[in-house]
Amino acid sequence: MSVKPKAATTIRVSVATRDRIARIARQEGRSMTEVLDEAIHDYERKHFWEELNEQIERTQREDPQAWADYLAERELVMGPRSRSRRIAPEWEGLITFPEEKDEGHPR
Repeated sequence: MSVKPKAATTIRVSVATRDRIARIARQEGRSMTEVLDEAIHDYERKHFWEELNEQIERTQREDPQAWADYLAERELVMGPRSRSRRIAPEWEGLITFPEEKDEGHPR
């Protein structure tokens, strides 16, 4: 059973960008493709959380009753939230929980 290689293509980037990708790949002992794949994955994840945070803020602002209903339902299903809860380190700074905003913590 042989493994088929992934299809590849060429994209145009500036020489400076290509050199930066090559330097990172060399430093980390990875291919340039792996460096680009990870960078794009990280960008998409960051964009997802930014969009989610904007949607939460919009709901809080435009429909406070719906937000209050959501929080009440969440508490019924999941129980009260722990004041000492921590989120996974890779999520830190990507989303601000409503309770943190209410307590005056900037995002």
